[in-house]
Amino acid sequence: MTHALRHLPAAVTALLAAAALFHGPIHQPAGYHNFADQSLVWGVPHFCDVTSNLGFAIAALWGWLRLAPVRGHPDLRHGWAGYRLFLAGLFLTALGSSWYHLAPDNAGLVWDRLPIALACGGLLAGVWGDARQKESRSLAAWLALAGALSVGWWHFTDLSGAGDLRPYLLLQGLPILLIPLWQWIYKAPAADRLAFGGALALYVVAKFAELGDHEIAAVLAPVTGHTLKHLLATGAAALIVGRLVFRVRAPLRACAGACRPSPPSAMNACR
Repeated sequence: MTHALRHLPAAVTALLAAAALFHGPIHQPAGYHNFADQSLVWGVPHFCDVTSNLGFAIAALWGWLRLAPVRGHPDLRHGWAGYRLFLAGLFLTALGSSWYHLAPDNAGLVWDRLPIALACGGLLAGVWGDARQKESRSLAAWLALAGALSVGWWHFTDLSGAGDLRPYLLLQGLPILLIPLWQWIYKAPAADRLAFGGALALYVVAKFAELGDHEIAAVLAPVTGHTLKHLLATGAAALIVGRLVFRVRAPLRACAGACRPSPPSAMNACR
């Protein structure tokens, strides 16, 4: 039974890909760039939508500074290649999304969507490596390529007048389904499942906030639905980064506490 369950994520991926194929092209909604945030503060247009991207850069830098020095840690090394791509995608999202929101159009949207696709692919590869205790470097590279191609497909089909978002949306949706599946099948620690599950839930709420951009702005102005999406997605990223940081620090703190009063011989045993 357990062996059969291990094929479930691949089956889910194949079913979603088949459904997208048979569905036909998914086009960007008309008026997509008509965001509720029309503010101009200190000469920065769409100020809230632009500056709310700062959190992605902060989360990415926090993760890099805390995790890169201990990338060989037993609780990180298998998924590190994926998480490294995730952190890079997060940082580039801060830049690309800020650039796009200064003057929203389809040309700028490429630089918003590309790093998001990379972050999604990196997160998938990282959790896969964690769950299966396998090196994630190859999967991270393939998913980075898939992410770039998904945005490229939308861009080039858009130039022909009928942009197709199916590959990009598939890559965005897969983490929501596959991450909980992998963590359940391979019995990830409860704290990991809770943190990643909370992050995925926040991301889903963020997508709903994006859909209610103008309605939320009417209630919470100057905060708009799209600004709220950025803030919620930042919270999701921070949950994931925070869990990874805690995971590699907790054993070190425990060892340090056990070793502090002990003689040198006991300290050697803790190393």
